[in-house]
Amino acid sequence: MRLLAILCCWISILPGVLPAQGRFAYKLLNDLFVNYSNALRPVEDMDKAMNVTLQVTLSQIIDMDERNQILMAYLWIRQVWYDAYLRWNKEEYDGLDTIRIPSSNVWRPDIVLYNSADDQFTGSMETNVVIRYDGQIMWDSPAITKSSCKVDVSFFPFDAQQCRLTFGSWTYNGNQIDILNHLDTGDLTDFVENVEWEVLGMPAKKNVITYGCCSEPYPDVTYTLMLKRRASFYIFNLLLPCVMISFLAPLGFYLPADSGEKVSLGVTVLLALTVFQLLVAESMPPSENVPLIGKYYIATMTMITASTALTIFIMNIHHCGPEAKPVPKWAKKFILQYMSRIFFVYEVGESCKRPQTEPERPPRGQAINGQAKREEPPAVLKSCPDSSSNTKMVKEEMDWGYQDGHKAWKEPGGKCEGSDPCRSGTGCGDEECSKIHCLCHNERLLKNIEYMTNCFREQKATQKRTGEWKKVAKVMDRFFMWVFFIMVFFMSVLIMGKAI
Repeated sequence: MRLLAILCCWISILPGVLPAQGRFAYKLLNDLFVNYSNALRPVEDMDKAMNVTLQVTLSQIIDMDERNQILMAYLWIRQVWYDAYLRWNKEEYDGLDTIRIPSSNVWRPDIVLYNSADDQFTGSMETNVVIRYDGQIMWDSPAITKSSCKVDVSFFPFDAQQCRLTFGSWTYNGNQIDILNHLDTGDLTDFVENVEWEVLGMPAKKNVITYGCCSEPYPDVTYTLMLKRRASFYIFNLLLPCVMISFLAPLGFYLPADSGEKVSLGVTVLLALTVFQLLVAESMPPSENVPLIGKYYIATMTMITASTALTIFIMNIHHCGPEAKPVPKWAKKFILQYMSRIFFVYEVGESCKRPQTEPERPPRGQAINGQAKREEPPAVLKSCPDSSSNTKMVKEEMDWGYQDGHKAWKEPGGKCEGSDPCRSGTGCGDEECSKIHCLCHNERLLKNIEYMTNCFREQKATQKRTGEWKKVAKVMDRFFMWVFFIMVFFMSVLIMGKAI
């Protein structure tokens, strides 16, 4: 009213300064607001409801806070209604059909955002209203809204969200103000594209709800903002690194067991995936719905944990010592024969056509059952020297002594005892004496050879047993490598299939 008084003063002081259109505008403003009050609902019949048409234009999505479930958007809100006390005959005011005045001078419907999450409760901007001669008032006001939005992250980062914006009167019921939607959808013609979210639509629907506090119906208009996440950022920053790291886990089985880095590789990959899991958990709301990428991380971490445990088990098999038991028959047949051919595991000297080595012939003096076979004396005697020139050397090697009062010879091995057949006059010649001495000497050598043969045989058996266990471990390594490669491949295909 103070503004009207000032305007009237200016009209009375400067009657000839303003043009004709301006004079009629000031006169119209003075005439309209002489007995006007913006506190009451401007209807002639208080029992009738006033129709308010609502139209919302989405200009920009500022932020989507998934953790706190808040959508921050920039909207243009248009409200149109008819004021029964703001009408005039445009012919009386030189054809003036519209005027624009501050919105605080007229009555405005108290339409608010029901699901607002703004801690400051700031309303629309105080902009002007456009008043037509027939009493129609159009109020366009921009607003930055924070609304609560139920976020479902079950398919993150390939998820789609539906955020609702519900507008309605706070104090007027449906018998006093009836809210109508101007269009069946929100206006998206001036929408600024968002780098993270793609807007699929914004349908509008009118609802009439009777709340428990009141018996009167309360109409509202709900705009459902349908959003789809652009997953390129998350694919290249969270998903692809995880897929590449996951393919390192099966390679731990290909790493040689003697390198000492098989378990370290599995633990390192597990720690790397834990870091990515924490990054996802920080941005997601603490709900019972586990994101899709979180499920992928958990499955991959479980697989890597299993691979690390199997690696420890296989390394224990690889490092079996001499005290290890022989490889079971079923393992020899199934693992060393069939699986080694399937996974191309061969030792040095083997081939894909004949992976089994030929059995070695037992050395001379060794039986098949592993016991050294002593040669018969005739065979030994055949190897004794026949030349008479060796008689003197053989005799010098004798150990002479006395037994039963007679001079007797004794070979150090203690096998040949008695009187010297060569000097006792029994008719034993030098050739026969040399053969007898050769038999006694070779018998001692055979014992030593038998002992060395048994040691060598045990050593070869231990090496063979250890080699068989190492080959079993190598075959199992190759088997689990391909199994986990297939698992990682199918898991990666399933998670990437959501992006297509």
